[in-house]
Amino acid sequence: GKLFDKTAFHRSQTLGYRNGYAIVRRPTVGIGGDRLQVNQLSQAELDELANKAPILTYGEPKQAPPADFIPAHVAFDKKVLKFDAYFQEDVPISTEEQYRIRQVNIYYYLEDDSMSVIEPVVENSGIPQGKLIRRQRLAKNDVGDHYHWKDLNRGINITIYGKTFRIVDCDQFTQIFLESQGIELNPPEKMALDPYTELRKRPLRKYVTPSNFDQLKQFLTFDKQVLRFYAIWDDRDSMFGECRAYIIHYYLMDDTVEIREVHERNDGRDPFPLLMNRQRMPKVLVENAKNFPQCVLEISDHEVLEWFTAKDFIVGKPLTILGRTFFIYDCDPFTRQYYKEKFGIADLPPVDVSKQEPPPVKQELPPYNGYGLVEDSAQNCFALIPKAPKKDVIKMLVNDNKVLRYLAALESPIPEDKNRRFIFSYFLATDMISIFEPPVRNSGIIGGKYLGRTRVVKPHSSVDNPIYYSPGDFFIGAVIEVFGHRFVILDTDEYVLKYMESNPAQYSPEALSSVQSLIQKREAPASKLENKQTEEDPGVQELEALIDAIQKQLKDYSCKDNIREAFQTCDKEASGYVDRETFFKICESFNVPIDDSLVKELIRICSHGEGKINYYNFVRAFSN
Repeated sequence: GKLFDKTAFHRSQTLGYRNGYAIVRRPTVGIGGDRLQVNQLSQAELDELANKAPILTYGEPKQAPPADFIPAHVAFDKKVLKFDAYFQEDVPISTEEQYRIRQVNIYYYLEDDSMSVIEPVVENSGIPQGKLIRRQRLAKNDVGDHYHWKDLNRGINITIYGKTFRIVDCDQFTQIFLESQGIELNPPEKMALDPYTELRKRPLRKYVTPSNFDQLKQFLTFDKQVLRFYAIWDDRDSMFGECRAYIIHYYLMDDTVEIREVHERNDGRDPFPLLMNRQRMPKVLVENAKNFPQCVLEISDHEVLEWFTAKDFIVGKPLTILGRTFFIYDCDPFTRQYYKEKFGIADLPPVDVSKQEPPPVKQELPPYNGYGLVEDSAQNCFALIPKAPKKDVIKMLVNDNKVLRYLAALESPIPEDKNRRFIFSYFLATDMISIFEPPVRNSGIIGGKYLGRTRVVKPHSSVDNPIYYSPGDFFIGAVIEVFGHRFVILDTDEYVLKYMESNPAQYSPEALSSVQSLIQKREAPASKLENKQTEEDPGVQELEALIDAIQKQLKDYSCKDNIREAFQTCDKEASGYVDRETFFKICESFNVPIDDSLVKELIRICSHGEGKINYYNFVRAFSN
């Protein structure tokens, strides 16, 4: 009935871990959870098992095979027995010692049963030490036996080459090895000490100096201890004086003072490191010494009432040495620690004596003299050999050969100037302006170049910061003042109109509206009276003057009659007009200089309607 009551039939776990190590645990319960008895056998059964010999059950045991042979030089390689020993040596001729104890180490090499005796080297002993007996097998008696490790022990004497060595101790490896071989070691003994060496180790006799102040004690106590102070000597009040930096060293071992110069790079001074040699400095002299000539006075304790000491050197206070006043502004960390421990001065803040550089002088350009451009004149102030001012190369490359042309009239109270017309050319690459006046016949005014290429300054700008005219200043109705002369813009060519439409940000809304109104006037239908212009119209007078000027300028031009025939051939309807594309093709085929300013103005006047040009008036300029 118990068998069916059990529910667990697993075996108990017999392996556990504690602190990372595997530990075997004996099971306390068996399968099914029944508790196991600790010892289920009776005492009689246990005695029978204990007395039962296995030979009766299993027979004679087999003899184990012999162990492999391992040579001694392999089994005992680098295994050495070390013994501490000493021997006594007589000193025949000496008043301070009768014998000498010399400590040695005896090494026994197990691999070949050899021995060596080595004496440790003692510094400044005067005895040649080191290897006393080189490594070899040592004879034990006259029969020829050699020392074996079984013969060695602590607390015994061994004789080697007539010298008796007393073995007092051995190292731990030797002790473990001998005890494992069944040798009972004697207790260790104390190493004998050399009496003369112990005598030398006694403390020296102390002498008491009768003086209150011991200079030797000061020398030994403060040897290589130096106080370092950083000072300046300000002599700028005198003629050719300056402020120079120095380092003051105060030697605590003998109360001497040294002053060293601080040289900077390229200061122009000879490299003399010392201003004053190391010496004791008198602070207060006796009355008689003040009147005595200083050049022959030998300073001694009788002439000096008080010497300079460490308490006289304080950071932040002036100090007068040999008539020169130094200001101490800093010291090193050792000096600060010394003053804190010796005098109780915990804080010695450094004083800032850095030179305050004067503010930089603002460089101002001299007034403009009126010659050339302002930028070119300013280059003479920057370099002895002036260079050309830098140009905006990107702007010049982008706007190369881009010219804005305007028609302008001159504002003048003189009646003869009212009918004069001028052509303004604005070069976008260099922001320069040129003015040309087309010559008019019988006007009494010689036309031609009115102003060469130059940058024109606005009238209200200053001379130092000139503001030049830009494309945004040129529009229909704008007043341009050029060196005292006022011009009014009347008209522009088609390229200017396209440029203003593509760059509206450069122009004001009024300028754009004026251009739009001009475009509307040009696009308006031509009146019937345009074909019958009278000579009183100023446009006719301008056309005639322009044709006359072109004829004078192009006297040597050939193929004049052929141009008229080419235009008439293209104008099959005999209307007197051709389209712009045909017009420029014919001009290009006959090498007409259309880039000339006069020819461009003539083309502008002859333009009519949408893309048509009146070639009749244009051909007149190229005929006799």
